[in-house]
Amino acid sequence: MDQRLIDLHHDYVHHHFDRRRFLEEAAKLAGSIGAAVALLPLLDSNYALAETIKENDTRIVAERVTFPGATGAVKGYVARPNDNAKHPGIIIVHEIVGLNPHIEDIARRLAIAGYVAMGVDFLSPVGGTPVEGRGAAQLAMKLDAAETTANGVAAVKYLRSRPDVNGKIGEVGFCWGGRVAQTIAVGDPTLSAAVIFYGEPPAASDAVQVHAPLLMNFADPKLDVRNGEEALVYEKALKAAGKTYELHFYPGAQHGFNNDTNAARYNEAAAKEAWGRTLDWFKKYLG
Repeated sequence: MDQRLIDLHHDYVHHHFDRRRFLEEAAKLAGSIGAAVALLPLLDSNYALAETIKENDTRIVAERVTFPGATGAVKGYVARPNDNAKHPGIIIVHEIVGLNPHIEDIARRLAIAGYVAMGVDFLSPVGGTPVEGRGAAQLAMKLDAAETTANGVAAVKYLRSRPDVNGKIGEVGFCWGGRVAQTIAVGDPTLSAAVIFYGEPPAASDAVQVHAPLLMNFADPKLDVRNGEEALVYEKALKAAGKTYELHFYPGAQHGFNNDTNAARYNEAAAKEAWGRTLDWFKKYLG
């Protein structure tokens, strides 16, 4: 697919939210409005595909929870191994489109791997993730960044308090959530491990405050130029501060390459490699 169409769709979803504007610009590249509309199913996420692990899989138990956050009640989706043992916990920070079926599937994948995983609905202060994610990005833009970080810290506290968690907590964030996950890593020194996927790094000056070992999975910097450049700047700051980290770029992979519900962005090879590194990271630092 034409890279310009992918970039147009990214701006539509993350910045201007104007469907008509997107279609008009896309039509110039695709040849017509009809052709642009026909491409939308490839550019939008198809959550019918978000069942790598089914919710009724007998190996896991899944539930919806509410916990006290910095802004009031915060919703979450928890998946855990179907046993009576204690396990490490992992917070999942969703993309800008909210706590959707894909993120819930990520929680179930982590449960299969032996963790109590919780996808946090960071849109809870503005009403929660809307049905099918429509309007979620606009709601995310209304969030206060400091309050969002504080809700992440509260999520860590809640997860650690659960009787099925052994006290060790990690986190993983995607896109918008990659940025948020890094601010949580700055704000909560109790985290044992952090993983981000293609999320804009925080200010380089924050690197000195990161305590958790940090794994960063980024798209091809030729395709995700801004985040790629900022990741290199942040890496220098982490190295200078003596932090434990790894930074990986995935050649040919788009921003969002791990999201297997999005045909235009998903890169199976890159996703498999990055997910393998993620599980290895959690195994090393969470057990």
